[in-house]
Amino acid sequence: MTSFKTATRWMGAGMAGLMMAGAVHAGSHSHTEESHDIVDTAIAAGQFETLVAAVEAAGLVDTLKGEGPFTVFAPTDEAFAALPEGTLDELLLPENQETLQSILTYHVVVGKVMAEDAMGLDSAETVQGQSITITTMDGSVMINDATVIQADIETSNGVIHVIDGVLLPE
Repeated sequence: MTSFKTATRWMGAGMAGLMMAGAVHAGSHSHTEESHDIVDTAIAAGQFETLVAAVEAAGLVDTLKGEGPFTVFAPTDEAFAALPEGTLDELLLPENQETLQSILTYHVVVGKVMAEDAMGLDSAETVQGQSITITTMDGSVMINDATVIQADIETSNGVIHVIDGVLLPE
């Protein structure tokens, strides 16, 4: 039970990070970015509406608004739209909350990992428990098969890296 609560807390934190990244990416890059947590940043961005809805459905908002720090690899709305038809609707059903939590926490790493640091890594353990693969190719950072399209969006409780795909654990 304790490990489930911890995992849920971390998942929420990761999602908040994803949300914050979206808000910062969509809005102006003012000096106030870091004063918002991951979730508030994602909401403000306007390109993470699907992620925010998923975080809410998974019950992870409070976690992602938590102290952190968290590193969130935040898929855009377009990344979610690229999933096979019906997949997202199925995941958002209440009976699939645990699966959704697993997927979302797979996008979160404990600690604040900036892009420069990530480029020196070949993998990182996620809050979900499995590792993601980190590679650098032609100046781009890849997280599994997703490309980081905007890096280092700092928030009050971590950092968001915007990605162009949804990461799915094995």
